Amino acid sequence: MAASGFMTVLAQDMKQADKYFNNFEFSLALEAYKKVLEKEEPSLLVVQRIADSYRILNNSKEAEFWYAQVIAFPNSDPANIYLYAESAKRNANYDKAKQLFLEYSEKVPAQREVALRMAASCDTAKKWMKNPKPYVVEKMEVVNSDGADFGPVRTKDGLLFSSDRLEVGNKQQTARNNWTGNGFIQMYFAQKLSDTTTTLANPVPLPPSINTEYHNGPADYLEKDQTLYFTRTHVVKKRATGSVNSDPTSWFKGSDNGTHTNRHGIYMSKFNGSKWENVEAFKYNNTDEFSIGHPAISPDGKILYFVSDMPGGYGETDIYYSERMADGSWGKPTNAGPVINTSGRESFANLGEDGKLYFSSDGHMGMGGLDLFRANGTHKAWTQVENLQYPLNTSQDDFGIEVDSTGKKGLLSSSRLSDNGFDDILTFEEYKGPCLLVGRVVEKFAQSGTVKTIITSVPDAMLQLYVDGSEEAIETKSDAEGNFSFPVMAGTKYQIKGSKKGYLSQTVAFTPECLNDADTVEVELTFIRSTPNKPVVIENIYYDLDKFDIKPAAALELDRLVQMMKDNPRIRIELSSHTDSRQTHKYNQVLSQLRAQSAVDYLVSKGVDRNRLVARGYGETRLINKCRDGISCAEELHQENRRTEFKILR
Repeated sequence: MAASGFMTVLAQDMKQADKYFNNFEFSLALEAYKKVLEKEEPSLLVVQRIADSYRILNNSKEAEFWYAQVIAFPNSDPANIYLYAESAKRNANYDKAKQLFLEYSEKVPAQREVALRMAASCDTAKKWMKNPKPYVVEKMEVVNSDGADFGPVRTKDGLLFSSDRLEVGNKQQTARNNWTGNGFIQMYFAQKLSDTTTTLANPVPLPPSINTEYHNGPADYLEKDQTLYFTRTHVVKKRATGSVNSDPTSWFKGSDNGTHTNRHGIYMSKFNGSKWENVEAFKYNNTDEFSIGHPAISPDGKILYFVSDMPGGYGETDIYYSERMADGSWGKPTNAGPVINTSGRESFANLGEDGKLYFSSDGHMGMGGLDLFRANGTHKAWTQVENLQYPLNTSQDDFGIEVDSTGKKGLLSSSRLSDNGFDDILTFEEYKGPCLLVGRVVEKFAQSGTVKTIITSVPDAMLQLYVDGSEEAIETKSDAEGNFSFPVMAGTKYQIKGSKKGYLSQTVAFTPECLNDADTVEVELTFIRSTPNKPVVIENIYYDLDKFDIKPAAALELDRLVQMMKDNPRIRIELSSHTDSRQTHKYNQVLSQLRAQSAVDYLVSKGVDRNRLVARGYGETRLINKCRDGISCAEELHQENRRTEFKILR
């Protein structure tokens, strides 16, 4: 009887835990499942539910621990290896994460491409952390709480943001949301203390006409007509088909066992100087079928960006836009396209003051969780998506960014400072203080009869440092090892001009990216002897097979040659092109002449006098190794013969 009673209690505990989990009450589900574990041997279901709950709550440290337990069960689904890897990656445990992604790629061949891309992203993240961008990132004062604070929007009067804090002062603001254990998301405003300061007063919630009892936010604000665009979450009864959409911030697709789910819509309200009025729904809201949220309005009010999981997208959630018609209505939503959207989650779109589209994604190559990205182009033709890298991104969720007109200062939302996955609002600004430039002057030349490069130091060279656009310089000389240094300011454009008798003068332009005043930036100047008729190989000048047009990588190298010609206005040079021995002698001669002429034409297009340049194609007449006609050679040896050189004629 005692054993029977114990089993009955255990079954009741398990039933209650499952109820919490299926109702998205994950903070309660965790405690309930742990209570079950205290009474019985761990089972896959219970351990899996604990791991899943921690993952959904963005507590990656606990999730990594519990997924390690999950995959120890012989009958664990291989998908748990992927979830374990994601959790390890979010904790910046990149070596472990890479190992797990590779293991998953072997066990699930259908997902091999995705898994290998994720494994590669671990190496990329480590590289970015070793070479951080020059930003100072700090937790913002006043606005942050013990809960999740995110989605900052600056206005001329203060700061609008969203938060799930339970209390404001000593007064409870919302009911407890058992998903997280915090409150429901509400919108807050922190007023500037005066027109002449950026210091903010304590935040206060927006009125009940905006903040309903359930989730409200994130939002955007159009200053010119004082209109608030915001997300509002609705509880709707689930249909037999369709996705389950439960998390107001991440669109987590939860269990299908419940009877209701959360879906989002966009709403607008104008501020008339004293109160918010006329809350209107976006005409394309359709909470019975899908969610629309995370609004971002263009500064002119003509384009509304938003996030949706409506049918026909590229992934879990996509970024869309709608254009305002002549009559003031909103046009049909248009997907922002595959340059922006992936098979993952794109969210938190924002149009920066610099005219670029900022958004978060876990589908593009990133460091873990949601990463911040920037896209160039226009709403109809976004061209290039760029990861903002470390420290704007971390292994945790980084999202909800707002930038100024320079793109180098602003606010962002991140869970990086929290052990429990809750978000904070952070400030960031490019570092522009003092640091140290450390440089070296070297000479590089090819070992006779080979393409092997020999590097030697150049001592006693004169170095002059100019602020870009200035004619005043500070000077120093390289020491016996070719080393030199200058104090510099991060973010300032400089030019270093180097010279020494017997060498061509050289100028290098650079902008230091330093993290603090103890940081250093490295610059190398490569000197070339001013010896007539001595060939110098121009590195990285490659052509496609049978082609002679200048590729972008080659243009970078030729730009250095353009600068050398400007630094040494008296010299005249021959630009020569060489082929390997494949194809006929005549064909190679013609092709090499075309390539040499293309290089000369490029220099002329950049302002070099054509009378100072001679184009000469040598075909296969000056091979530097044994790879002549009739001799079998590796591709690397043929590549050595395909080269571009210059030599000083006078």
